[in-house]
Amino acid sequence: QVQLVESGGGSVQAGGSLKLSCAASGARIRSTSMGWYRQAPGKERELVSSISYTGRTAYGESVKGRFTISQGNAMNTIYLQMNDLKTEDTALYYCSADFPLERRYWGQGTQVTVSS
Repeated sequence: QVQLVESGGGSVQAGGSLKLSCAASGARIRSTSMGWYRQAPGKERELVSSISYTGRTAYGESVKGRFTISQGNAMNTIYLQMNDLKTEDTALYYCSADFPLERRYWGQGTQVTVSS
């Protein structure tokens, strides 16, 4: 069973930075893609960023130029460097992983709170 474990969330003032980490345990093969989603209270879950096994990246419009997704040296590990954080970035951030012929896996989420 694949499990995703996120870390690195916390509280920071506007303009600050945080780095999120996600590691998928229990996977025998490389994921086709992994990503980060977020959900703020009263809002739908939205894509923050994703990265394919080839390294192709995608970003939500609101985070372009501020957030950077990257792959770790260990298989099925990703990071999200978040700079110039804004109060509207406050949300629960979820890691996701897609594997061939399987459903998408989700982490439990890590809270990011940005204060003004």
